[in-house]
Amino acid sequence: MSTPSEQPASPSFAALRGQLHEAAAEFSGGQDALEGILLGLVDDVDRAVAEPLEIFPVCHHSPASALAMARRLREKQPKVVYLELCEDMAPLLTELRNCRLPVAVQAFASDIDGFPPDWAPLSVVAPITEASAEYQAVAYALDTPGVELVLVDRSSDHVFQWDARRPPDGETHTAGTEPEAALHGEAVGVEIGDLRPRFAELEEHLLRHGKVRHWSEWWHQYVEVPLGDSDHDTYRQVMFLIGSLFRRLAPGQGERVRVDEDRERYMWTRMREHLAATGTDPADCLYVCGAFHAASRVDEFGVHGTGDFEISPRTATTWQYGLIPSSHAAIEAQFGLASGSVSIAATEWAKNLKRTRVKPYRLEGQAGTKKPGARKAVAQTATPPPGLAPDAAAVPSGGSAFDAATGSVPVPAEDRLSGFLRQPPALHTLDEAELLGWSVDIVRAARRSGYLASTADAIAVFETSILLAAMRDRAKPTPYDFQDAAVTCIEKDSVPGRRDVRRLVEIMMGGDRIGQVGYEALPPLARDVHDRLAPLELNLQQRGVRRALLDMASRPELRACSDVLWMLRRLLPPGAARTVMGERRLGERSIQESWDLSLGTHQRALIELGYEGVSLEQVLEQRLRRIAYGPRATTAEVLAAVEDATLHLGGRRLADELGTRALEVLAGERTVDGAPEVLRRVRGLLAYYRTAEPVLPPWVESFVRAGYAHYCTLLPTAFRDEDATVGQVAAMLGFLFSMESLALSLGCDRTQLELAVAQSHPKDPAKTALLWAAQVQLGTLSRGELRGRCDELLASPLVVPSYPRYLSGFVHALEPVPGLADVVVEAVSNAFGRLPDPVLLPWLPTLITTLRSNAAELAPLLIREAGRIFPARLAALDAWIPPWREVPSEHTAPAASGPRGVALPALYPETCDAVAELLGCTDTWAAAGGPVTGPKGAVLLFTHRATSDALADLLGSDDRWASAGPVASGVVPGSLTERHPDTAHAVAALLAAP
Repeated sequence: MSTPSEQPASPSFAALRGQLHEAAAEFSGGQDALEGILLGLVDDVDRAVAEPLEIFPVCHHSPASALAMARRLREKQPKVVYLELCEDMAPLLTELRNCRLPVAVQAFASDIDGFPPDWAPLSVVAPITEASAEYQAVAYALDTPGVELVLVDRSSDHVFQWDARRPPDGETHTAGTEPEAALHGEAVGVEIGDLRPRFAELEEHLLRHGKVRHWSEWWHQYVEVPLGDSDHDTYRQVMFLIGSLFRRLAPGQGERVRVDEDRERYMWTRMREHLAATGTDPADCLYVCGAFHAASRVDEFGVHGTGDFEISPRTATTWQYGLIPSSHAAIEAQFGLASGSVSIAATEWAKNLKRTRVKPYRLEGQAGTKKPGARKAVAQTATPPPGLAPDAAAVPSGGSAFDAATGSVPVPAEDRLSGFLRQPPALHTLDEAELLGWSVDIVRAARRSGYLASTADAIAVFETSILLAAMRDRAKPTPYDFQDAAVTCIEKDSVPGRRDVRRLVEIMMGGDRIGQVGYEALPPLARDVHDRLAPLELNLQQRGVRRALLDMASRPELRACSDVLWMLRRLLPPGAARTVMGERRLGERSIQESWDLSLGTHQRALIELGYEGVSLEQVLEQRLRRIAYGPRATTAEVLAAVEDATLHLGGRRLADELGTRALEVLAGERTVDGAPEVLRRVRGLLAYYRTAEPVLPPWVESFVRAGYAHYCTLLPTAFRDEDATVGQVAAMLGFLFSMESLALSLGCDRTQLELAVAQSHPKDPAKTALLWAAQVQLGTLSRGELRGRCDELLASPLVVPSYPRYLSGFVHALEPVPGLADVVVEAVSNAFGRLPDPVLLPWLPTLITTLRSNAAELAPLLIREAGRIFPARLAALDAWIPPWREVPSEHTAPAASGPRGVALPALYPETCDAVAELLGCTDTWAAAGGPVTGPKGAVLLFTHRATSDALADLLGSDDRWASAGPVASGVVPGSLTERHPDTAHAVAALLAAP
């Protein structure tokens, strides 16, 4: 740690130094480190008090600091206020008057340059409450003519430059579980006046001997209460002492100390630069900073500092600035304070103002506060503190006063620290009326929350509070004593409602006040959203849920509101805009919608959208591009971006660009992990473009061609790869088979798919069944052969335990080959019908879990097919014969007398005429009941031999026509029709042959 320049010790603290020297000698037996620490504390206080530029040490959200600040500002009326806050946040402070406190000033950066990419987005917040010294300074400087407010702390960019990826000193990340505690998100919090021991043993010692539970209670009891009535000099010296103590007892010389010292060098460098540029007298300035930094020991300390600190330039990161809502719970969670401590501090602030009659500073027009009265032209006259002569009180404190005769000799500050340390603790009398009011109010609140509390519990809380205060050496119970007493007497052993008694006490003491950013202080995007949703006639600024009903049929102007809501649903967190009724899918638009909106609750997220663009459309387009062009983008993600662009933005420009990007990503993928999602997205987009566009977009055609070749290439590897699941391989086959007709029309070769299937040799049973299904679809395996293989599996005792995995593969095969549903039903039914119970029951749970986990979405197709095959009534089940077990009857030639196969054509003559005209047949209908004079039989079968040969191939027959002679006496030559007379008659009937 740096050592300050040597300066003569002030005689003001000589008595205190002597007392500490004697105490160190008595306790340690001689000079050692203890004496150095104790005397060093006095030196730090003396040095800070003697600084010509008055230093005002504060603790964040401390009512005592805020009260002392309001008093000092009215007494001193400084012309320049230096404030420990990020210097780049200064332009936003004027917007505080348009907000209801507490709010937080935020610096946000989504596109970073100069920091690791995984840090994005960067966010820094500085919460401000009314009961804080910094708000008093800001309100005084902004509303007082001729006063300049200068922020001197490091910029938001330097916050991340100087610190590793961890919460900086006094700056932590939000870790609360309540929704109100997450208002700051994952932002890094900066706050002036972080004052807490960094020496764990010291804090534990203070809490144990102070008989308190946590640091907030210790500070309230031993600092807030004694300093509430102290004069300005006493307040400053005590705060300097506390800051020096915590600073000297901070362990280590590591990164944290380096950051602290750099911040102090930065602030003093900025203040000296401002003084030199403006020529302002340091006596007319006030430096507001945390007590930890006020007792600084760096060389740059003071207006006459000797250090020459060089401020590093900022990175190229573009920072956005705005105000976001905050809350007491968010502040407590972010800065590690006890739950309810900020609410209790706000209550104490209000009580102190009423008790001391100090007039605080409030920004004119501040939302959520009463309108101030007429401002007095003359500042209030400061009342001399007790024990001081009027002439002594008239001298400005802080070591900045000068002798009237010479104008150059500083007046030494009076030692107020010795008297404060020696005085006994003030014995506050019990305020029975206040405590009785608390006891009655907490019982009333507990009853509303479901507790069985009564008047007896109110009396018990009253007496227990007094008892706990006495046990802790307090004459007056503090809010923390009362909270412990209420929990002990009311909560018992269970919490019947949503809130426990401790939370009820916090609410009763002031509650968790949640701030709100006014419309005028919102970024352009947020204001645009509220303007576009104005036709809904809802107060969307208010917290809570608002129900919006949109009937676009009767009010077409609400379609624009619907578009905004769907984009908000896509961009904001869940719950900000939740649809109750209505949906938006490709090619579908609802005419009525119902929404639950809570934009006031999620105001922070809406404001942060404004940092990314000036309209929702711009932000959505940027995010879709960021997803599509990201280094880890997958084909499925890019196709989802194409779908979102089509749904929310309309037009073809962005969708075509992202579709082309999907084609590039697909060409670079070497795995099939996203095949199921790719198949689902492509099917949806293809169905949409086929119905909504006259022709398919070029990128869709290119994607189908490339996808066909891509998956044909990966198919053999995927069948063998153990990491590729059966669902992923089924999705690949689904893409190939469902897109086959389009791919072939675009120039793809079916031989590539046939070779890929022929080269596939899986070892997994599920993938083997999937391969069989693919072979059936390609025609290289007949359905009869597939049934035979299933029978062989059931007949082999070694294969039966793995039969459920084969069934899983068959069920997945319904994705690419849905026509195999009857075969899958048959395979499952044969297993249940043929296997004995000792074999069937052990693998039945495996079958159920396998189908549920791997093929749950395909089960409805299987169930529908089973419902079609099986009888509808239980009584018919005994006599029912499965269709796959029916024995085909012997086919005999039909009798020569009477017509054959002409029942349907006679019943539907128009259809028959249309088919005959399509085939070029000019024969006319014979007279009803008249003799048949022409040749009988399947005449058209002989005329169209190519069709007959194709039918023979489908039936697995190698026979061909025996002769090409004419048809005689109604008998069709060739063995095909003789071997399959029923098929020949059916075809002849469909073709209207007699």
